[in-house]
Amino acid sequence: MKNILITGGAGFIGANFVPYFIENNSEYHLVNLDLLTYAGNLDNVKEVENHPRYTFVQGDICDRSFIEALFQKFQFHDVIHFAAESHVDNSISGPEAFIKTNVLGTFNLLDTARKLWMLAPNQYNAGFENSRFHHVSTDEVYGTLGESGLFEETTPYAPNSPYSASKAGSDMIVRSYFHTYGMNVVTTNCSNNYGPKQHDEKLIPTIIRKAISGENIPIYGDGKNVRDWLYVLDHCKGIELAFKTGKAGETYNIGGRNERNNLYIVDTVCSILNELQPKSEGKYQDQITFVKDRPGHDLRYAIDASKIENELGWKADENFESGIKKTIEWYLQKYNN
Repeated sequence: MKNILITGGAGFIGANFVPYFIENNSEYHLVNLDLLTYAGNLDNVKEVENHPRYTFVQGDICDRSFIEALFQKFQFHDVIHFAAESHVDNSISGPEAFIKTNVLGTFNLLDTARKLWMLAPNQYNAGFENSRFHHVSTDEVYGTLGESGLFEETTPYAPNSPYSASKAGSDMIVRSYFHTYGMNVVTTNCSNNYGPKQHDEKLIPTIIRKAISGENIPIYGDGKNVRDWLYVLDHCKGIELAFKTGKAGETYNIGGRNERNNLYIVDTVCSILNELQPKSEGKYQDQITFVKDRPGHDLRYAIDASKIENELGWKADENFESGIKKTIEWYLQKYNN
């Protein structure tokens, strides 16, 4: 039985990945390391808490001695690294935590893994010859797009917020460990995820929560910012595929080919809510209000997922319209209970 470390497995994407991976990979015992800050919640992984191949550990990836002790105890064969500070608004008001967690935390994990797995550059210790470090990143490292074009793996980095700059930094450190030490790393950069278990403060949960509680639904600026939306389980499948079959040192962009602006998102969510849980009078769209745009708000992100589609055979199972219905049904069950 191999031990795999999943960092940030109580957060949104990690908590969708953990049950999926345990179910599909019987050769692994999964250790979920999460600090349980505002973004992590053990309720997100309740379905696996008593699973015989699952262990939860609370701890901080910024604590080097703790990370080293954990690697010694479990002798991790692989790492899939989700843990990150990821809320852009928080990175504007408090950037230091983002630099620490996303840059220093990633470095601690990488360097500790290297010392366990490798004797010297390009020389793996016995039993760790196929060990892999998979780094989960974001399309925000590429900056912003005009009205046309797509982010490709070769697009130059141009991060515009402290959050995306910290993720860009972590991506570069991962890259350097491949080129300097010959370490078996792979990176995936994803577009905007949505689906069950997302933190309440993110756009889609906020729209649903505010709508059914009768509050104003806040939309930044003119609502014309465009994102490429990816259903979280499709992302999890892409991560597993890149982890298992991706080429060492490579980056794979994972996107849903579902470009939608925020006006479309809010109108679609309100329309579905009008059907599923109608108001006594009026429509949910009546609650939409526009608020001052946030600083450095990128206009458009969109990913070209051709590489992972063509080289690894991945494809998204959900389009936005099918995924958003499942998402809203999940949140209605959560908020109405």
